[in-house]
Amino acid sequence: MAKTKKQKLPLVYKPVGLVLGLVSGALAGRAFRTAWKAIRHEDNAPDALDRDCGWGEILLASALQGALFAVARSAADRTGAKAIERSTGIWPAKDKSGRE
Repeated sequence: MAKTKKQKLPLVYKPVGLVLGLVSGALAGRAFRTAWKAIRHEDNAPDALDRDCGWGEILLASALQGALFAVARSAADRTGAKAIERSTGIWPAKDKSGRE
């Protein structure tokens, strides 16, 4: 019985992970806009195809955005996994490798 439950739990976790991912993405986007405004005093970050922006500004914005999104996604995944483990006693990943 426990083996069947352990196999089905990752499927149950997928919708939870999806919702947490959407929420964390929205929060990361907001954090990026706030951080960019604090760093450059501009409302909008540069676009890679904007002719008037230099390489440094484009790469700084991309690196900051990528770092914030990675942190938010990891925090959301870990929070969801810990909540599932607390409520069911089973870690939601199929094995120790983590994300598929």
